[in-house]
Amino acid sequence: MRKKKKKYYTVWKGHHTGIFESWEDCKAQIKDFKGAQYKSFSTFEAAKKALKEDYRLHIGKQKSFTSELSDEQLKKIGKPNPNSISVDAASSGNPGKMEYRGVDTVTKKQLFIQGPFEEATNNIGEFLAIVHGLAFLKQHNSDRIIYTDSKTAMSWVRKKTCNSKLQRTKKNTPVFQLVDRALKWLKENNYTTTIVKWETKAWGEIPADFGRK
Repeated sequence: MRKKKKKYYTVWKGHHTGIFESWEDCKAQIKDFKGAQYKSFSTFEAAKKALKEDYRLHIGKQKSFTSELSDEQLKKIGKPNPNSISVDAASSGNPGKMEYRGVDTVTKKQLFIQGPFEEATNNIGEFLAIVHGLAFLKQHNSDRIIYTDSKTAMSWVRKKTCNSKLQRTKKNTPVFQLVDRALKWLKENNYTTTIVKWETKAWGEIPADFGRK
């Protein structure tokens, strides 16, 4: 059995800030903390250095990746289309704090970000990210495609519905207001943008990934 690699968690904003040596300890610092900022690192030195720097320098920064697929499989899949944007969501807990964003696939320049929202799910975030991306590209009259790593969110967008079982509460009203706006947009707008599944096994984490856990 492969030994799980040790991780260190930097918390820039939370009930307590600093470096924590387990996900459980990190989670305790960010649970129910509005605007929590955190990320995992593979060494204590990297986590310590990051703590002294601006959180925004590290958000979405990806670790090195080597595909386990064969050369033949990789050739069949090909490479990501550079004329694209990538969207993703992150949720600490399910439900929990959720945020989503869209970036340029090549440069990773952030194009939009929303959240964090209380008491939401990753699927809802992925859905909102795609619709936000569709509206963004239509507004800019762009022919770029959208990459997402969520089949569930792609299905919801295609069916113009949000099949979340999450109950509406006072706490998650803001996120459901966005869901209602997204559904309204889908029903009132036509778009030609192609939504494509990101091939994580071939290319690593999607560029919009928050790179936290």
